[in-house]
Amino acid sequence: MAYNSTKRKEIIEKLSSQHFDILIIGGGITGAGIALDAVIRGFTVALVEMQDFAAGTSSRSTKLVHGGLRYLKNFELDIVRETGLERAVAYRNAPHLVRPEKMLLPLTKDGSYGKWSTSFGLWLYDILAGVKGLDKRKMLNRKQTLEKEPLLRDEEITGSGYYAEYRTDDARLTIEVLKTATEKGATALNYLKVDELTYESDQVSGANIIDVMTNEKLSIQADYIVNATGPWVDLIRAQDISLNEKRIHLTKGVHLVVDHEKLPIGQSIYFDVSDGRMIFAIPREGKTYIGTTDTNYNGDKTNPKVTKQDVDYLLKAVNNMFPSITLQMKDVESSWAGLRPLIHEEGKDPSEISRGDEVFESDSGLITIAGGKLTGYRLMAKKVLRLICDRKGITRKCKTRRTRLVGGFQKPKELPIYLKEVEGKLKEAHFDISKAFYLVHRYGKQTDQILQIYKENDFTHLVQAEAYFTIQHEGVVCLEDFFVRRTSKLLFDIGHVMEEAEQLMPVFEELLGWDKDRAEEETTKMKRLLNELTSFE
Repeated sequence: MAYNSTKRKEIIEKLSSQHFDILIIGGGITGAGIALDAVIRGFTVALVEMQDFAAGTSSRSTKLVHGGLRYLKNFELDIVRETGLERAVAYRNAPHLVRPEKMLLPLTKDGSYGKWSTSFGLWLYDILAGVKGLDKRKMLNRKQTLEKEPLLRDEEITGSGYYAEYRTDDARLTIEVLKTATEKGATALNYLKVDELTYESDQVSGANIIDVMTNEKLSIQADYIVNATGPWVDLIRAQDISLNEKRIHLTKGVHLVVDHEKLPIGQSIYFDVSDGRMIFAIPREGKTYIGTTDTNYNGDKTNPKVTKQDVDYLLKAVNNMFPSITLQMKDVESSWAGLRPLIHEEGKDPSEISRGDEVFESDSGLITIAGGKLTGYRLMAKKVLRLICDRKGITRKCKTRRTRLVGGFQKPKELPIYLKEVEGKLKEAHFDISKAFYLVHRYGKQTDQILQIYKENDFTHLVQAEAYFTIQHEGVVCLEDFFVRRTSKLLFDIGHVMEEAEQLMPVFEELLGWDKDRAEEETTKMKRLLNELTSFE
């Protein structure tokens, strides 16, 4: 059953009345991937998320489906190989969401990357990740490097590596994986919080749930319970009294968004700083975002903050690499902070801890998946389903390698053809055809549904049809869901958010029954969010 927000009561009734094979706690990319793999293998699946889908780590990453060059530096070859190969799978199954992005790795006189070690490393990276054709790495000399990026600190540059990564919208990828799962039979709902686990004969058998929207309670029963809650996995394990020496180590990563004119780089750049860390600068839709930090974290898991110290660190790194830029705090238009739920390794600094994943199984039967990264979500799901199949004594093969996501294309080369078709339709409707790129690279072939919704309703703005679609098909229940995790407008188009929020009120009133008080509450919440994204302590 798909998560249509107007049918929330019916979905809750199904969750309460049906006994499921698998209950997944956590609606980030890990939980979504498990739901898709499980339902394709023929299991009945329920998934609950205490916030919005992808509200945690899965909407707060660097937004790259990458092979992990930094892990090569730590000799984590298995991670490099696995995630590198998974890039190709993600691109094939969702080319509208995952697309190639050229990356420039500058080499400097006193940098941590030397010419020959970088050349060998990128060559090995290509082999491990199965990179082919034009995406293979090239080594550029100093002149070629500065021609590609004249903003670099020219007196320090000795050359560069030029290779391929893949860019994505992490939240939308999570949503589309989950939508594909629900289309195939899974039942998923956001804003349902696990109050406590339930047991039969000392074996975990379900969970008592609180509906965050109404404060009502329900119970969900299942044969297998999977804890895929990212930064919160240890809280669920503590409920299960199965928390042991294997614990989660949280680190915080921060990203800043500036106007592209303030940092007008020609392509994505991955550069090292004096403390040995690596920083990304990535152009996107008229903006450039930079990140990330990597610091230990012990604060509020739900709403990690960007601090003045975080901002100073990133701006100093950028200004040092691009000396003519001189970014200041006032130039930061938006920001986000995310938490990495790493598996603790005693005595290691945040950047040294492995990004590998691990599956824990408690005496009660609770299955926990921890660690990992966005790119490896499908492989993490395979591990969990392999364990469940082994427990049941059955063999059901994983088929997600060639499962095209909702909105995707049979072949990536179909995308530019479809993009032209959408541009034609927008032109006929007297819309700016540049909106075609925005729509197609978020919704893929579902753009047709949004345009049809606009055509069938008395809307005056295209964004109203977009919101209508996300409420009916993507579980949106508030403005933040729409502006942060369905569209990223609060991150990359912040200047138009309040204007569009006002335009959307009639849609939320019609579909979700908002009254004047609720509309005012949501407006106030959006203003507070806007302030938080540019106010640093």
